Amino acid sequence: MKLPIGQSDFRGIIEGGFEFVDKSLFIRDILDDTQVILITRPRRFGKTLNLSMLQYFFAQKVLGVSTTGLFDNLLIAKSGDQYWQHQGKYPVIFFTLKDVKGMNFKQAYEMLYELIVELYDKFHYLLESNHLSEQRKKFCKIILDREANPSQMQTALKILISCLAEHHGVKPLVLIDEYDTPIQHGYVNGFYREIMDFVRSFLGLALKDNSSLFKAVLTGILRVSKESLFSDLNNLEIYSLLRSEYGAYFGFTEKEVSDLLIKANLQDQSESIRDWYNGYQMGGTIIYNPWSIINCLKQKGELQPYWVNTSDNVLIKDLIIHSSTAFKSEIESLLQGKSVEVLIDERMVFHYLKSDESAIWNLFLMAGYLKVLERKATEQGILCILAIPNREIRSLYRRLVETWLSDGRQLNWYNQFLTELVNGNVSKMQRYLNEILINIVSMHDISKQPEVFYHGLMLGLTASLHNEYEVKSNRESGYGFYDIMMIPKDLTKLGIVIELKIAHEKEELEKVAQLGVKQISDRHYIAELTTRGISRILKMGIAFCGKQLEVAYESEE
Repeated sequence: MKLPIGQSDFRGIIEGGFEFVDKSLFIRDILDDTQVILITRPRRFGKTLNLSMLQYFFAQKVLGVSTTGLFDNLLIAKSGDQYWQHQGKYPVIFFTLKDVKGMNFKQAYEMLYELIVELYDKFHYLLESNHLSEQRKKFCKIILDREANPSQMQTALKILISCLAEHHGVKPLVLIDEYDTPIQHGYVNGFYREIMDFVRSFLGLALKDNSSLFKAVLTGILRVSKESLFSDLNNLEIYSLLRSEYGAYFGFTEKEVSDLLIKANLQDQSESIRDWYNGYQMGGTIIYNPWSIINCLKQKGELQPYWVNTSDNVLIKDLIIHSSTAFKSEIESLLQGKSVEVLIDERMVFHYLKSDESAIWNLFLMAGYLKVLERKATEQGILCILAIPNREIRSLYRRLVETWLSDGRQLNWYNQFLTELVNGNVSKMQRYLNEILINIVSMHDISKQPEVFYHGLMLGLTASLHNEYEVKSNRESGYGFYDIMMIPKDLTKLGIVIELKIAHEKEELEKVAQLGVKQISDRHYIAELTTRGISRILKMGIAFCGKQLEVAYESEE
């Protein structure tokens, strides 16, 4: 069984004898659809391969080699002449923006510039065309000679479409992969507005009311707001993973995975593989992560977090770390196998990520870090019940927290911190917590909302304990609402209640920490623990002042 790991070129897979899951009816549905199509899916769910398949179907030649015969044994060949007649009939513009990842707008613009020059070079024969005006050919030469100004670069795709239509007498197909990568990196690196302005003009001018265009298919991870990027593009249809259309074409269906497991003689591991990699729903279709499945088959059924190891997850980590206490509390619930109810607006507006946590949920969902259990349309948006898709993604959430807290060091000291905490060794635990504040925590983060920050920090520290503890936050018990409660699943182990306090002066730390312990006792926060039959209880008050802290505690046996 020859598996196409890292292969995204359609011809290479077909002619190389690789295992190919036939998604060729995707071509039929594209032909039946509107002129401009945007499909958003998580990374490594087959977007690039599907666009490559479209390129080879519609183009007569790719890299000078005929495409005849590549589809003869696939489902599209049996779908009828109304579809088959399009094979090999169009000029195709195919490019990806996946490598446009500059640290500033200048770098990103230079990358886009080189990409456009390279794109024009693929059609250098236009310089000798008898069907183009001298003005058109002069524009092409300006691009190829790297003499174009920013305004000319913004119109470059539109003019290339027109040139190909005039030269061939046939309207071209445009395929754009990972259209949103420059925008995401613009947000992360602080040049969001500049890159949005360029991409808006570059794509908008080419795709809006362009009579020279046959079809355009764009793919990406996020649906960037139509209002901010594709304004007035009335010929655009957007398909996120919440829509049923194209649901089966990105990722593997249950049947496709079963067939692959049989071929690999791994059908006896189907349940464990489902537990690790299943869980996605594209519209109404249950989908497996294709990258993880292929790698799992390659490794003869070894269960590893293959997908989560293919990205640095910088944006996801940053959003979790700097989110509110309420958001971290819901992440905590997700790690414990629970679900959350969230209003989802499919339109991604990056600048809302810092002010509107519904935008964060939207990002997590569309990027593949959450799945939809149920959905319902409301006047405010789509109300979704969300959960972590599978064990692979759950391991990512734990790793993000651990990576942040370990600050790039070995995790031994972090694991030791957890050991001291659950064993009630308060003085040792305090030393580790103090090290975190000194070496990892930024005063800038603390100063914004100290109460929220410290609460989120403690939730993050205890998130990895979800297998042994139920960690709760801001819940009612006794005569009030505790900050954090750690309820052991083994009732013989230590139950812990933590009250967090802010001291305005470091000299007040010890006194304020004692007040935290007193509050736990006076308001009888331990009621929930005793009701559950837990007799060994640690009451802990933690007072913070900047990067300094003091812990007070009482034990009950």
